[in-house]
Amino acid sequence: MRLAAQLYNLLESDDCEVFPAPFDVKLSNKNIPGDKVVIPDLSVICDKSDLDDQQYTGAPTLIIEIISPSNQAHDLITKLNLYMQYGVKEYWIVNPLLNTIMIYALNEKAKYELKDIVREKGIVTSTVLPDFSVDAEKLFQQ
Repeated sequence: MRLAAQLYNLLESDDCEVFPAPFDVKLSNKNIPGDKVVIPDLSVICDKSDLDDQQYTGAPTLIIEIISPSNQAHDLITKLNLYMQYGVKEYWIVNPLLNTIMIYALNEKAKYELKDIVREKGIVTSTVLPDFSVDAEKLFQQ
């Protein structure tokens, strides 16, 4: 909720908008046959041309997934590769079990690079939304 609120406040007067789950994202890329429907924890969409009341079709600018014990491998491997393939510019993996935040961003070869990681303390900043920074200590406080 803290991340969603922070993004909502940041993007309130911006062209981008944050969508919390449950909100369907139909990942679509003209270079990949077939679409994949996912329900990210948080999606930031800046190109709203393929947005309707039910879902977004395309690749969000930023996706944030919050890991739980039951979906760790899925978020760390499967979704990371899926989001990279479909061109999601930035992917955050937030792990409240380990108090970590990992940020992956597409490089010039359309491959994800680990841009930043914090464990318990530290501030991470988005590469696609430079005004979006998160203090891990505040995020994970009880």
